[in-house]
Amino acid sequence: MKNIIHLLLLTVVFYSSSCNNNKNSETSAVDESSANPAPPVLSYSIVKVYPHDTLSYTEGLFLHDNALYESTGQKKESKLRKINIETGKPEKEISLDTAYFGEGISMINDKIYQLTWQEHKVFVYDAQTFKKIKEMQWPFEGWGMTTDGKQLIISTGSSNLYFVNPENFKIIKQVGVTNNYGPVGNINELEYVNGVIYANIYQTNNIIKIDPETGKVLAQIDLTGILDSSGMMYNHDRTEVLNGIAYDSAKNIFYVTGKYWPALFEIKLN
Repeated sequence: MKNIIHLLLLTVVFYSSSCNNNKNSETSAVDESSANPAPPVLSYSIVKVYPHDTLSYTEGLFLHDNALYESTGQKKESKLRKINIETGKPEKEISLDTAYFGEGISMINDKIYQLTWQEHKVFVYDAQTFKKIKEMQWPFEGWGMTTDGKQLIISTGSSNLYFVNPENFKIIKQVGVTNNYGPVGNINELEYVNGVIYANIYQTNNIIKIDPETGKVLAQIDLTGILDSSGMMYNHDRTEVLNGIAYDSAKNIFYVTGKYWPALFEIKLN
């Protein structure tokens, strides 16, 4: 009988201890979740849909004086283009040498800077004429690029953003991008807007909003299904992922598109 009572007492103690441990684990998980919550998801509205060249493998995009500037990728297809938004047609364009794969672009001090993917070259053009002014070296892969008006900000497909002197392309600082799960990789096309950075995440339909000082992801936008919502016909086998963000400060709207997409979307964040 003593053995039975002893066993019962041990069972009660074990159960009580187990319950307390479970409660502690649950409390810890709740505390951790509260301390490091997932970035909020921002909703959006489509304002208008414009045509986009399905031969453009979009890598970089920005708006200047009501015209879109676009850099396209793929060897033998890479270009720098000035686009009429309404028609989707180029008003000015140049082709890169077939050895180069064009990537992100940005404009600062009346110069357009264009990255290349794995060739470690940066091309600098006169913004008006597209005449190449010079070439510079970049030690990493080139993916996305934007500017805060003083520095160029570059992504390399990793979780890092590099802040660069536009005159000599020397790295000024590096910031790692993180969300509640840790580092965020595959950061691609960039757009600097009112003190924050918006970035495409390659191979997803997501755009994230980043604090450039801390690298923390402040919010995300899920654009899944936006291309199908346009009603435009397209080749599903050829059309690739969402990529390309441009911002119009006068209208407070964004333009987004993708690689070989037939549509450019004017969207407003809600």
